[in-house]
Amino acid sequence: MEHISRRNFLAAAGGSGLLLRNQLWSQAPGAGPRRLDLHHHYASPRYKTKLAESKRQGFETFLAYEPAKDIEAMDKAGVATSFLSCSTPGLWTGDDFVLERSQTVALSRDMNEYAARMMSDHKGRFGLFATLPLPDIDASLKEIEYAFDTLKADGVGLLTSYGNHWLGEKLFEPVFEELNRRNAVAYTHPTDAPCCHNLAGANPATLEWLTDTARSIMSMISENPSAVGGGRAGQTSPATRYANVKFIWSHAGGSLIGVASRVVGNISAEALSKPAAPNSHLYHVRRFYYDTAGSANAMMLQALAKLAGASQIVFGSDFPFGTIVNIVDGLRTCGFTPDELRGIDRENAVRILPKYKA
Repeated sequence: MEHISRRNFLAAAGGSGLLLRNQLWSQAPGAGPRRLDLHHHYASPRYKTKLAESKRQGFETFLAYEPAKDIEAMDKAGVATSFLSCSTPGLWTGDDFVLERSQTVALSRDMNEYAARMMSDHKGRFGLFATLPLPDIDASLKEIEYAFDTLKADGVGLLTSYGNHWLGEKLFEPVFEELNRRNAVAYTHPTDAPCCHNLAGANPATLEWLTDTARSIMSMISENPSAVGGGRAGQTSPATRYANVKFIWSHAGGSLIGVASRVVGNISAEALSKPAAPNSHLYHVRRFYYDTAGSANAMMLQALAKLAGASQIVFGSDFPFGTIVNIVDGLRTCGFTPDELRGIDRENAVRILPKYKA
């Protein structure tokens, strides 16, 4: 009876009904906002200036970014805490990292300290996936130490590739060894590598970013990520070596679902019904986490749930590029049970971010 009266009330509430419906959908009355948004972007004033100078895709969206507007959008969608991360193109806006190195290292510190101020000014509303000045390994190790030990970051935010190098390659071993030592969360966001800015004349946001995510996943689960065609006997994958790192892949894993039989291997109904062999490709795909940004539809998320499990899906909005309430509404049409939706909204993320359990 309570459900019927609430539905009737919302129908009568007119324009205010959307907000109230979204807030009531995943939380008990009076509980306040509960969602955790793990795919959520921001820009410091200094980063805004660099983006405006470069005019890389999406720079206009960030010019209007302000923390107050961010919180307003979160409140409308029942989001308790958003984890701030840097979006594409990252900190260096050209293809020559050497040329931008000193500026990138300084901008990494600026972005992380700006996010830390947002966390301090708006207690409990923001977390931080710290930006690293990759591919500079030494500077990135120093930034990891500062971000975790001084700024109290919740994890790191990485791009799926840097230059023509993907995350599972040997180049990045020292960074992931340190993240593994710290049992860290590693959120990833796609980009387009220098090889692939204008493939087939397509906007990279249409295909390439999603494919770059799948490439990076493959580089992590392959026993020999630098070799085409897979690994060699006796080798272990980066994902096996970095077993303590909690990986989050954007946009429901990008094009992973479409290439799953090639990347993961046997995905027959029989294979998926059994526990995955330890440290197999399927094992790691099932321990990774995947956000809902740009993917809140039944075709993508039900396929992902079949492959990896609904327990591995976390809420992500892609704010300010995505509208948070649209993700909330999209999830309601995906065929998940109430328990699964509660997991996606918050509980799945709490398993890897336990300090947000309360």
